[in-house]
Amino acid sequence: MFIVNIFILSVAVFLVSNFLPGIRIKNFMTAVMVAIVYSIINFLTGWLLVLLTLPFIIITFGLFKFVINAFLLWLTDKIVEDFEIKNIFTTFIAAFLITMVDLLIKWIF
Repeated sequence: MFIVNIFILSVAVFLVSNFLPGIRIKNFMTAVMVAIVYSIINFLTGWLLVLLTLPFIIITFGLFKFVINAFLLWLTDKIVEDFEIKNIFTTFIAAFLITMVDLLIKWIF
């Protein structure tokens, strides 16, 4: 199941990078690397970030999780060499779109 999730996230990252200006990604293998690094960071620190920001998540009815996703995407940008997001605004939009595309693909399949 982990490999399927990585593939779905890779497709989401690749699609968003092709349609959103301000994101540079070398090729699909870079998208796979982004998905792997993002998943590892999310697995290791995501639960802690959610726990620490739980009041904000509750107050915003879960929308604050997009801030967490944007932060994790920013960290991924700093780690993966051939993946670049130009600015913070693009990071937030990309985090939102990647999450939505990921959910849509998982919902369809």
